[in-house]
Amino acid sequence: MFLKRNAARVVLLDGQKRIFLVNAEDPIDPFKDPWWEIPGGGISRGEDSAVAAARELYEETGIDSIEMGPVIWTQHVQFTFGGYFFDSYEKIHVAWCDGGEYRPKHLEALEAAAFLGAKWWDVGDLLKSEEPVLPTLLREHITPIISGDLPSEPIDISPMKLDQ
Repeated sequence: MFLKRNAARVVLLDGQKRIFLVNAEDPIDPFKDPWWEIPGGGISRGEDSAVAAARELYEETGIDSIEMGPVIWTQHVQFTFGGYFFDSYEKIHVAWCDGGEYRPKHLEALEAAAFLGAKWWDVGDLLKSEEPVLPTLLREHITPIISGDLPSEPIDISPMKLDQ
């Protein structure tokens, strides 16, 4: 099945300048390695990206006491997951909170099958790690965000396509 959608995601930071990432795998594809990703998902018709990002964050993590910030990045990604082909145009917000534990509230069946857990990552550990992350270019763009240097306009962090 083909799904073209707009999506919203969140780079969630705590007071210790750590980033919250969800560990996931493709429950349909045993050959795809697990990865760590920022929370997020589809934007409903007429929904603002910041509202969608906060909703998805709560559904996927249970964390709801946040300060939502601006869109810092955008990306156009195409990927397969759970037997679906996604063509996704994403707005990625930054948000801050005092921490929180991973307690998902409203996972879709596919997410429940895919999510393995979550944790707060020290950025130094994230930069040293070789574990796959989404967005693909997260490591290349996270350092200024952690230090509070937000872009005045969103930066396109779309991964390079093979034909480019």
